Amino acid sequence: VQLQASGGGLVQAGGSVRLSCSASGFTLDDYAVGWFRQAPGKKREGVSCISSSGGSTYYADSVKGRFTISKDNAENTVYLQMNSLKPEDTAVYYCAARSGRRSYSGSSYYIHCYNMDYWGKGTLVTVSS
Repeated sequence: VQLQASGGGLVQAGGSVRLSCSASGFTLDDYAVGWFRQAPGKKREGVSCISSSGGSTYYADSVKGRFTISKDNAENTVYLQMNSLKPEDTAVYYCAARSGRRSYSGSSYYIHCYNMDYWGKGTLVTVSS
């Protein structure tokens, strides 16, 4: 079981990047998938998550309207399209997955992003001003 995040790099402020999270050893259509990030000296935070069905999503307030998460079950991949990037988006981005057999209630973050089972290695996104 493995998750692989890719697509990071150096981009200017206002630019766009698309991250990919590909899975091997399991199928993502059975899993909720999320993107998390950790900037230097800061705690890891949930950025965006998508339900196992792909029918509902969560976005952190800081990225709403700029980032879009999507699931391609045929490719067994989840994408994070990041537009209008800001220097404060600079971080290592990780993808993670949680079995769709478990569900949580409460806030949207808990419903979509809480208690992930598998984590991939991160990909660095650097946004220059």
